[in-house]
Amino acid sequence: MQDSSKNIRVHNSWKKIVFLNFFGWVFIYADRTILNPIMPKIQDSFSLTNSQLGLISSIFFLTYTVTQIPFAAIADYFGKKWILGLGFAFFGIMTLFSGIVTTFGIFLIMRAFTGVGEGTFYGASYSLSSENIPPKKLTFGMALINSGQSIGQAFGTLLSSFLVLQYGLHWRLPFIVIAIPTILMGLLYILLVKEEKRPKANNKTAQPMEQRPKIDVASLFNKNLVMTYILLFASIYGQIAMLTWLPQFLITDRGISGSSVGWVASLVPFASIPSSLIFAKLNDKLANPKKLLYILVPIAIISLVVGMTVNNFTILIIMLFMYGFTGKMAIDPILLYTVNKNANRNQLSTTLGVYNFFGMIASIIAPYLTGLFIDLAGSMVIGFYFAAALLLIGLFCFSFVKFE
Repeated sequence: MQDSSKNIRVHNSWKKIVFLNFFGWVFIYADRTILNPIMPKIQDSFSLTNSQLGLISSIFFLTYTVTQIPFAAIADYFGKKWILGLGFAFFGIMTLFSGIVTTFGIFLIMRAFTGVGEGTFYGASYSLSSENIPPKKLTFGMALINSGQSIGQAFGTLLSSFLVLQYGLHWRLPFIVIAIPTILMGLLYILLVKEEKRPKANNKTAQPMEQRPKIDVASLFNKNLVMTYILLFASIYGQIAMLTWLPQFLITDRGISGSSVGWVASLVPFASIPSSLIFAKLNDKLANPKKLLYILVPIAIISLVVGMTVNNFTILIIMLFMYGFTGKMAIDPILLYTVNKNANRNQLSTTLGVYNFFGMIASIIAPYLTGLFIDLAGSMVIGFYFAAALLLIGLFCFSFVKFE
């Protein structure tokens, strides 16, 4: 694509973009999951109540969610490499400070700022991917990028567990360790990503500020995109409810020993890695997400309901594997394909930011609402039933999406 000046858009190697964005997700999810094994240590260190301990994750996801759209819009205007590069550097520095500060109030602020830094990633990274990955490999490329989420979850959990729980080092160390490569990722984005040159202010072809195209709000909320947002919300709600409450469910409702809980819970993210690649490859050939989603989402719903209802260890293992194989991580590249097909190309980053914003609202609601269901019903099962019902509603809404 050419602009009216002599500057021509520079295309990056799509493999390079996939590489960068894959590791972007690795370090984002590693930063989030290093908290999980060491939360009791943090609680003891700051003498926290359980509600204060939960506030750490809540405030992180709140700032991460509300910054999605603004940073995506900025990326469309000023360039994606700088938003990604500076965002990672800032997020890495805030992670470093999280391991240095000595009071809970300042620690909470650092986690909030970490969420702000991570909020720069989604819209800009996937817009950059969409611009550079060949159309016939788009869904597969997105799936490769998304697999970094599962790798990051495992890496962050293992890093924190080995350093603190196994070797007895201070709980602050994992934050410091993960901060260093995160900052380096910011530098890699700035050094390796190439973008078209922006017209200078004195360029005759440059448009005055008041004549430059404004955000087309209507195109952000066309019917196809809104239905896609709803299904994403439902899939993320199920994923977050599972990640947050599954370990406790395994212990309290299924009597699984603590040493086995981690391995059982890890089935979900590990099963999603091959499935997301397989179904992404199929979608690139079929070019019709409905055909796959009409199969994947019902299986995910059945897996949630059966796995949480039948008190049999073998069935539980099979259902967790099936949920990981067909759940959020498996369908996410397919939903991204749908967004790319229906977005205004001039504001793709903004559209992706809106898409992720509505999805991440579920990450704020799911932990609290599932806990409320537990308080009211005395069991976690009702919370998983609700997640399954949301998936059914999401699939029904997606059925109204039309593909040319």
